[in-house]
Amino acid sequence: MIISLVGYMGSGKSHVSKILSEKLNFKLIDLDKEISKRNKMTIPEIFDKKGEIYFRKLERETLEEILASEKNVILSLGGGTPVYYNNMEIINHNSKSVFLRASVATLAERLSKQKEKRPLIANIADENLAEFIAKHLFERNDFYNKAQISVITDNRTPEDIASEITEKLYL
Repeated sequence: MIISLVGYMGSGKSHVSKILSEKLNFKLIDLDKEISKRNKMTIPEIFDKKGEIYFRKLERETLEEILASEKNVILSLGGGTPVYYNNMEIINHNSKSVFLRASVATLAERLSKQKEKRPLIANIADENLAEFIAKHLFERNDFYNKAQISVITDNRTPEDIASEITEKLYL
């Protein structure tokens, strides 16, 4: 089984995936880290040097390869992964998908502390961050809502969220 975590940046995918992998004794693969490792560049470097279209192509190829070849994996996906090509259909067909849902207020609070690590929001003023997230989420929610399972992450620990996911998957 492959469990794919989808959701906006700051929704908790990295933390929850780590706990889920330990809890289920599954391998953990972070798609962005895997792309970085294979290309010997950070994601911001790939965006800067090769552009977003090139990155999305790499992302798609890496996603397909992992879904076709791995078993017993927790796959943490980038916030934009489900939005491009027909990635969400492929994710749902080859894994159990879980949408980590967080409110705009929660995301803005979490992301305001991580802006330097997040190229998409690095240059957005704190007072404009919630509005940016709200607009971006509006564009992406149709894709995220195609996930087979949805879990609210507001005011919850990663451990609690991981427990709910395993319950919903009947594990």
